[in-house]
Amino acid sequence: VDMHTEDCTLDMDSLEAALTDRTKVVATVHASNAVGSINPVQQIAAMAHAAGAYYVVDAVQSAPHIPIDVQAIGCDFLLCSAYKFFGPHIGILWGKFDLLERLPAYKVRPSKNVTPYRWETGTPSFETIAGTKAALEYLAEIGRLYGDSEAQNFQNFTGRRLDFKTSMTTLANYERELVTHLIEMLKSLSGIEIAGITDPAHYHERVPTVVFTMQGHSPLEIATHLAQHDIYVWDGNYYALAIMERLDKQSSGGMVRVGLAHYNTHAEIDRLEAALKKL
Repeated sequence: VDMHTEDCTLDMDSLEAALTDRTKVVATVHASNAVGSINPVQQIAAMAHAAGAYYVVDAVQSAPHIPIDVQAIGCDFLLCSAYKFFGPHIGILWGKFDLLERLPAYKVRPSKNVTPYRWETGTPSFETIAGTKAALEYLAEIGRLYGDSEAQNFQNFTGRRLDFKTSMTTLANYERELVTHLIEMLKSLSGIEIAGITDPAHYHERVPTVVFTMQGHSPLEIATHLAQHDIYVWDGNYYALAIMERLDKQSSGGMVRVGLAHYNTHAEIDRLEAALKKL
């Protein structure tokens, strides 16, 4: 399945052409960990189910940035990891209960064949479960403290579910301000090429993960320079090899990736600008 290189959004015609009556599973990311694009997951779910396939969503990159509602998406399975939303390294799988009941689980023979335990191999990692609970409580607290203005948009939700809805919406709104600042700043610098959505009218279709190159400097050189100014970014392909190859960036060292989150500030983006101008 291809993407539109001008804004790094999924080519939906390419996806539709790839679906046949032999398709068993459609798997996509919710948001790209490289270029930040948010996929139209509800539309993809409908297309997958029309082809008779399961739809699996990788929500690792979207989990810390936007609200996720598996019922609204219509997916069959969704996976993420708590380390992306400020918790420990633990994998998380959500699945429709009837599918978790019906599908064969890869497990050791002595373990009980009861859902959801048959999908969890061996002794649970109690310490990472506790850490994940703490991370979720932190996010819920943001909703309780700062999400009042969003509550009217979620009148069908109460309790902690409402807290998560208001929290993640509040964070998404703030991060959209940050990514607008970041992208417009990068646009103002000479020699900068940004991959991904750069039209302000579509910033709601991306998370605040931005990649760029700078003429005359390799991604590694830029990342090293920024590290010397106590600014932490990434260079390379971040395991998104196919995207870097499609953008013809892999052979030249990939791209520089700036990953913003709700704890970042506009002042830090100004620091990034000042450091880039010193190159």
